[in-house]
Amino acid sequence: MLLGFVGVAMFSLTLPFTRMAVADLDPVFVALGRALVAAVLGALWLLWQRAPLPKRDDIKPLAWVAGGCILGFPLLTSIALRHVPASHGAVLIGILPLATAAISALRGNDKPSPGFWLAACTGSAIVIGYALRQSGGHFALADLMLLAAVLCAAAGYAEGGKLSQTMGGEATICWALLLAVPVLLPLLYWYTFTHSTGTATAGGPAWIGFAYVSAISMFIGFFFWYRGLALGGIARVGQVQLLQPVLTLFGAAALLGEPLRLSNLLFAGAVIAVVAVGRRMRVARPAAPPAAEERDPHAEMYAPESFAGQVK
Repeated sequence: MLLGFVGVAMFSLTLPFTRMAVADLDPVFVALGRALVAAVLGALWLLWQRAPLPKRDDIKPLAWVAGGCILGFPLLTSIALRHVPASHGAVLIGILPLATAAISALRGNDKPSPGFWLAACTGSAIVIGYALRQSGGHFALADLMLLAAVLCAAAGYAEGGKLSQTMGGEATICWALLLAVPVLLPLLYWYTFTHSTGTATAGGPAWIGFAYVSAISMFIGFFFWYRGLALGGIARVGQVQLLQPVLTLFGAAALLGEPLRLSNLLFAGAVIAVVAVGRRMRVARPAAPPAAEERDPHAEMYAPESFAGQVK
């Protein structure tokens, strides 16, 4: 749960920093460029670790991670945040835990109890109701793009969390990034030479936002997030994402000066309460594959016994 929370805390600033980046830079350039920068970092990490090549059976789930988390989510959110504040996008992204748990259950990764589903649905109803309240009771085109981004991320999280049990969280995101390069590179090259990307006139805040979403949101955050999903289960640890809109609201207020109203604070308390209830609900998990110890050179590092030894 702690590893998952650290990942979510990093992800929670994605929307504010994306909003900073797309203020001057073209949103498509931001989405494709951040993924390509993260792919370079991923390649360096794989070389440093001398990581083994993925098995043939790993290619399909890696493609889901690449399509959902590396292409779909960044592209849709970058375009949407040209038209809505980061605080507005935060409440829509709050439905991500339910979408992740639902896709994971459909894929047979976890078997949540009815109480778990009730907690997840309650939390999602809170964030959807808040979003509708803020937007006057209807969804705009940007809202639909954000909801589509949620589905993309949920598919990538579910497949990546399952694959992390055998491949390791770090290798999962790194290989997914490299798998996306044959698509990213020609698209970015073509787009840069056929559209005005704003790179020549972009200010410092835009490049700071681009650097954060490239190195943290697209790379380092996944190290913690996928490790947490692998150890604690996709459905259970995924509920920590209910805290993400709360953290994003505070991040948008601190970084962008977006107002933090009393309704936001009440919303934050309600979401935290739902997370506390969801953590106590039973979630049945299939046993981890025996190959996990063989293929993940960092499994011992994250084992509970290793933490206990460090405390001693």
